[in-house]
Amino acid sequence: MVAMAAPAPNRVQAFMRLVVIEHSIFALPFAYVAALAAMRLDGGRVQWGTLLLITVAMVAARTVAMAANRIIDRRIDGENPRTASRELVTGAVSLRTAWVGLLLSLVVFEVAAAALNPLCLVLSPVALFLLVIYSYAKRFTNYPQLFLAAAQAVAPVGAWVGVTGSWSWPAFVLGVAVGTWIGGFDCIYAVQDLEADRRIGIGSVPVKHGVRGALIISAVTHVVTVAFYLWFGALADLGWLWTAGVAVTAAVLVYEHAIVKPSDMSRVNRAFFTANGVIGIVLFVFALLDLVALQGLRA
Repeated sequence: MVAMAAPAPNRVQAFMRLVVIEHSIFALPFAYVAALAAMRLDGGRVQWGTLLLITVAMVAARTVAMAANRIIDRRIDGENPRTASRELVTGAVSLRTAWVGLLLSLVVFEVAAAALNPLCLVLSPVALFLLVIYSYAKRFTNYPQLFLAAAQAVAPVGAWVGVTGSWSWPAFVLGVAVGTWIGGFDCIYAVQDLEADRRIGIGSVPVKHGVRGALIISAVTHVVTVAFYLWFGALADLGWLWTAGVAVTAAVLVYEHAIVKPSDMSRVNRAFFTANGVIGIVLFVFALLDLVALQGLRA
């Protein structure tokens, strides 16, 4: 009896697992909020082609950032028990496949940026720098979360520029809100790697300030997050529905901090995958309702 040959591994699927493509949900809703708010001021109609290009650009940019992170950190990931099962460490994805996926995503991002408008293309290297430098930050600072915050701010700022072709302070304020939200949570998430980071010799807020200090910094940062969400609503002339969405977000953040304590970090993943996923969706839904029902945005 002739043995059946084992099926060849699906490199595309493996690469998608490497970059955790489903986590695009954390950035995309805020790109959409910024884009739709800009469209409301720029003719009052949804520009579907522009929205599609923004989606392509954002997913491609995030893929570049994640692939670069996995390539740059593969040695460190191998020394950390939590990350030792990542695909580049185990060999489930080859280094060549990771580089090919990164370069293809880079091309897609640049093409989408160029198709949006000239300013997007000019600013694309800045966005890429901010997205990639985070992976190096832990090697020279105890505050890599600041670099993560800057990287996350790219999505709403880039989306607004993609619609209008010009700089926007409201989008910058929303970018700060998104950046402090993710950066603040990463102060908590990094606690899981505290002992490994100390052993390897890389920096983080928990390494510098300990578990309790990291949780306090995270809580203070999230107060700033809520304030900037409200400020964005005022600058973008959003109404009470956006404010209600921010109130729900504040409640979720309170819950997030309530379930994570210095003496019990077992629910960090619940806070990350559940609470943070809810925040992105809730704010997008409330923003969409506000823009359509109160601000007159038309399809």
